[in-house]
Amino acid sequence: MPLDPQAEDFLQKYYKLNLPPLSEMTVQNLRSMVAPATGDLEPVSRIENLDIPGPHGEISIRIYYPQLSELESPRSAIVYFHGGGWVTGNLDAYDHLCCALCNRSESIVVSVHYRCAPEHPFPIPLDDSYAATKWVADHLTGWDIPVEKLVVMGDSAGGNLAAATCLKARDANEPRIGYQVLIYPITDYNLQTVSYRENAEGYMLTRDSMAWFWEQYVPEELDRHDPLVSPLRTDELKGLPPAYLLTCEFDPLRDEGIAYGRKLQEQAVPVQFVHCSGMIHGFFRRVDIFNLSLIKVQEIADAIHEL
Repeated sequence: MPLDPQAEDFLQKYYKLNLPPLSEMTVQNLRSMVAPATGDLEPVSRIENLDIPGPHGEISIRIYYPQLSELESPRSAIVYFHGGGWVTGNLDAYDHLCCALCNRSESIVVSVHYRCAPEHPFPIPLDDSYAATKWVADHLTGWDIPVEKLVVMGDSAGGNLAAATCLKARDANEPRIGYQVLIYPITDYNLQTVSYRENAEGYMLTRDSMAWFWEQYVPEELDRHDPLVSPLRTDELKGLPPAYLLTCEFDPLRDEGIAYGRKLQEQAVPVQFVHCSGMIHGFFRRVDIFNLSLIKVQEIADAIHEL
C-alpha cells in the first residue's frame, strides 16, 4: 500500500529540514528535537506532577485524572512509558496524547519519565518502569479502581519497557497487570528482519538509528539477548496479560512486533493485532498531525472498557 497522505506530507517536511541522521546527532541535540504536539490540550479534570521513590532515586511521573461525576470511578489506571529509543522523550512531549487517552478511556493515566540511556543504560530504565508500575498498583484502592484494571502501555522503546515490565511482574508475582498495550514495540535485537531491510531508510526511523539506540541502551552486545531486553527471546510467555499490539507498514520494527504477538498467541495469551497500512513509526503521539492517532486512541479506550 502507498504511504498514507499525512505520513508522506510529514516526511517531506521532515527531510526538507536537512537534519543529520539521528545516529550522527549528539544526545543533547536529539533530545532538544522532541517537542510537544501543537494546539491546546484536551481538558481533563486535573494534572498532577509527582516524584515517587525508585531503586535508583526519585522517578518523575505525571498523573492525568478524567472528568467524571461524583458517582463514577475511573475505569482503569494506565501506566504509560514514552518512546524515544530509550534515549529521548519526556513528559511534555506526551501531554496531548495522555490527555486524549485519559478522556476517551475514562481512566487515570500515569506517564512515567524513566531514566534514559546512555547515562542510565539497561536495566535502569526498566527498573524505573517496574517501580512506577508497582507504585500505581499500590494506589488503585485509593482511586477506587479494581486490581485487575491495571494497564501498562508504551510506544517504541516504551512498548519494549511495557512488555518487559509484564515479564518482571509475572515472574515476581506482583503487581497484577490486566492488560498490555504495545504500540510498534521494540521486541528483539535483530536488525536483519525483512522490515528492517525494506524500511532501512527514508521513513525517519532508520536501521542505523536503531543500531545507535541499541548501543546506548545496552552497550554490551551479549546483554541484548536478555529476555528483559529482547522480550521475543523469552521462552515462556504463558501467564502474561492480554495484549493490544499495533504495527505500521513502513516501520523497521514491524516484523518483530508481529512476531512477538504471534508468540504470545502460541502460548495462549490473547492478542488483538492492529496493523496500520501506509503508516510510519512515530505517528501515534502526534495527535495534531495524524488523524489515525486519535482513531487508535479511541480503539484502545474501547478495548480497555471491555476488560
